[in-house]
Amino acid sequence: MLPKAKEIVDAADAKMQETVAFLEEDLRNYRVGKANPSVFNGVTVDYYGSPTPLNQVASVSAPDAKTLTIQPWERTMISKIEKAILDANLGLTPSNNGEVIRCTVPALTEERRKELIKKARAAGESAKVAVRNARRDGIDLLKKAQKNEGLSEDGEKEGEEELQKVTDKNVKAIDALIDNKEKEIMTV
Repeated sequence: MLPKAKEIVDAADAKMQETVAFLEEDLRNYRVGKANPSVFNGVTVDYYGSPTPLNQVASVSAPDAKTLTIQPWERTMISKIEKAILDANLGLTPSNNGEVIRCTVPALTEERRKELIKKARAAGESAKVAVRNARRDGIDLLKKAQKNEGLSEDGEKEGEEELQKVTDKNVKAIDALIDNKEKEIMTV
């Protein structure tokens, strides 16, 4: 493959891999009945007037499969952290003993499992659309390179074929992520 076509394909592949990595990170935040500190990734706490991520004002851990503990670095933050958790609508109810906040992770209902699977599939579809958009952008760049920069027609076709292979590889990765998350969600 010609250097210009390879450059375009590599750039598109990098974009696609970023999409897959983003999806993987997003799926980690789904609460699936097991205690996972990452459920608090999107929670922000009012820390002296500025919204601050929870993990920057407290340490979060999962001492067992059904409990999350939050140890604030300042005792005065306990009520603000509890309010932030309730406002985040995670389905967790915080309780504290004056020093540590505990959240018991309830078992998922069948209905909630189905909702999570729908949400995961929708996120997977969005990721596939983003991958296909990266492929389309790459094909457009290959056509422009053929038209304006002297890339041969064969070079363009070869680049398009390579782009399709890269797209297929990334779509398979997305499908695998979604399948694994579905199995995890349905495991009781």
